Amino acid sequence: MNEELYRAIDGRREDLVALTVDLIRFPTVNPPGEAYTPCAEYIARRLKARGFETQLIRGQDTPGDTDRYPRTNVVARREGRSPGATVHFNSHIDVVEAGEGWTVDPYAGVVRDGKVYGRGACDMKGGLAASIIAAEAFVDVHPDFPGVIEISGTVDEESGGYGGVAYLAAKGFFSRPRVDHVIIPEPLNKDRICLGHRGVWWAEIETKGSIAHGSMPFLGDSAVRHMGAVLHAFEEELFPALDRKQTQMPVVPEGARRSTMNINSIHGGQTEDFRPGLPSPNVPDSCRLVIDRRFLLEEEIAEVKDEVTSILDRLKRDRPKFDYAIRDLMEVQPTMTDRSSPVVTAVAEGIREIFGKEPDYVISPGTYDQKHIARIGHLHDCIAYGPGILDLAHRPDEWVGIDDMIESAKVMAIGLDALLRGARH
Repeated sequence: MNEELYRAIDGRREDLVALTVDLIRFPTVNPPGEAYTPCAEYIARRLKARGFETQLIRGQDTPGDTDRYPRTNVVARREGRSPGATVHFNSHIDVVEAGEGWTVDPYAGVVRDGKVYGRGACDMKGGLAASIIAAEAFVDVHPDFPGVIEISGTVDEESGGYGGVAYLAAKGFFSRPRVDHVIIPEPLNKDRICLGHRGVWWAEIETKGSIAHGSMPFLGDSAVRHMGAVLHAFEEELFPALDRKQTQMPVVPEGARRSTMNINSIHGGQTEDFRPGLPSPNVPDSCRLVIDRRFLLEEEIAEVKDEVTSILDRLKRDRPKFDYAIRDLMEVQPTMTDRSSPVVTAVAEGIREIFGKEPDYVISPGTYDQKHIARIGHLHDCIAYGPGILDLAHRPDEWVGIDDMIESAKVMAIGLDALLRGARH
């Protein structure tokens, strides 16, 4: 039966390529959230024609949701002939902007040299296409399968997932008893199983000052200079301390196996508002800094925040006129699925069968929609597995290998077989 399943997937090679190309041609750029609805409708038509019940679900009133840019998700469900587990393949349909430096049209879906090029080819429309092909082939080979197969195309993963998986999870779409196992086909290499991700805390720090004429700065108080003191303290104290924190989580790449913090942006005084004229001669009374702190399973979120606020509080005590405010923007706990969980075991079987090797078990340095499935849906039998090389994501001339998609689809189909039919391979 394995060979029959493999032949069914190999026979869909041209269909897989065409499906990937079609998906790339929807310019689902986020922000602002373009072409979500036509892309979701396309997926719904495809899966409805193959026996799936489909729903289009708008993430009503979530960040960015408007009548012009509705947060339209698609969920498709195919029930088997007898009760059993539910396996859900979740892919995001949104992509980041194309940017500069492309040698091909980023939304043409160019097929060349065994690869499909385009924005989202790797992250993650190739993975979505592979999961659809895997499910369709499995249903054809095993029409009497028990349980349920679900496939979703969700939005806004690139901006936090609040209009997509977070919204659906709050509605019960990623919780038992509806769903038992979730596979997210993110591009983390075809022989790797991603068990989870580091934690993240985004915050905005504002230093405060007093406005005055720029020719007499002594009459005011520069919020930008106060922020300079914050940055200096971070460089001298916080960054070295973070660099010493190591984790047992198998995070890739190696440099991410420690705590990190990125200064995401800084805005102070009259900056972007004055062009094309000249700025006014003012002492800035406000400066805002956004930090992106990635933390480890071994760390507590309260400790993570205290490392920053303790520096700010000390500056408030020791630096004349220093005052600040801090605002949380996003907080996500680190997550790591147990290697012995059913979905990990099932996909590992597929990797051994297709590649003749043990899978690599990894943790993503950044978060993806598993965070919402774990935090809101309280469902922890969830992994990321899919074709593509993560280093290509968000870059010019992004591509996904056709052979990689075929092989990943076979791994997914074997995982379905193990989870639904209990088949050993």
